[in-house]
Amino acid sequence: MEPRKLFIITLRHHVIFWLIYFLFNTFRWGRYFNDFMYSFKTNLIGFPIHIFLAYLNIYYLMPKFVFKRKYNIYILFVILALLAMVFLKFNLTYYLISNDVWPEGPQQINQFTMDYAIDMMIGELYVVTFVTAIKITMDWIKEHKRLIDLEKVQLETELLFLRSQVSPHFFFNTLNNIYSLAIEKSEKTPKIILKLSELMRYILYETGNKRQSLEKEILCIQNYIELERMRHGELLEVNMDMAGNIMGKKIAPILLLSFVENAFKHGIDKNIYEVKLDISFEIKENFLYFKITNPTPAVSIYEKNKIIPNFGGIGLTNVKKRLELGYRKEDYDLSIETINNLFIVNLKIKV
Repeated sequence: MEPRKLFIITLRHHVIFWLIYFLFNTFRWGRYFNDFMYSFKTNLIGFPIHIFLAYLNIYYLMPKFVFKRKYNIYILFVILALLAMVFLKFNLTYYLISNDVWPEGPQQINQFTMDYAIDMMIGELYVVTFVTAIKITMDWIKEHKRLIDLEKVQLETELLFLRSQVSPHFFFNTLNNIYSLAIEKSEKTPKIILKLSELMRYILYETGNKRQSLEKEILCIQNYIELERMRHGELLEVNMDMAGNIMGKKIAPILLLSFVENAFKHGIDKNIYEVKLDISFEIKENFLYFKITNPTPAVSIYEKNKIIPNFGGIGLTNVKKRLELGYRKEDYDLSIETINNLFIVNLKIKV
């Protein structure tokens, strides 16, 4: 699975952000003072302080204290850092630009006062908070994406695991049949080996994608049934009907095969008499209507008075889970019922 690409903040983005912020602040205070040169000079001094405080907070103070829940120490260091930087800003402005270090204040001052310190600290705190909010938001987006990607990987892994659970008992039974036919030197042996090879090749190498063509899926089912037909001989009757255009339609791989395998494993294989398997495929607009009907296991007179457990095993549980993981609720509808000793599966699924 290809994870979605995330926007990565680089040094270039930091430079662009602070440059835009600097120009905006210079224009803003230049209009306020009606002196753009003064605004440019004060911002030239102030912005390195803004940048230092912002990065000190997000890359050192927060990881060291906030993430470790040392809130009191964090608040103390923030106040001390703000106070120290404001004191530095006062002296740089006073000695390098103008004796009037607080033109927007209530009165002209030429010394470091508490009112000046509080006002400047609030201004610095605004910048630090703004930058910190951006950092927290970006971190949240990154973590949220990571969790989504992790969830998708887990779902894909689970789907692959469920997909791989087509019961190996079928292959073992087929190999045993091939062995018996080989001993008898039957002419069927090469044909069975070829069918088994085609089926195994498909399952191993062509089911890795999220969706597979419906045409290939039906061919896989036909190969499976042919192998089972060779095993059951004349005791097995299979009726397969198809309606509509299956070309260009796609479905989750081996999904339908699981129903067919379940029909043999829990129904046909447990009957000793002639049995009939009915399978139908019908395409209507963008949906496949799939139906499979097989006999339930034969019940003896002794068993009729006992409660017979539902059959289907992990096979149908597997299919239900794959449907939940691979499709939206509105894209499929599955019904399973037993009527008159017949096990009937109806699946409507978007293709």
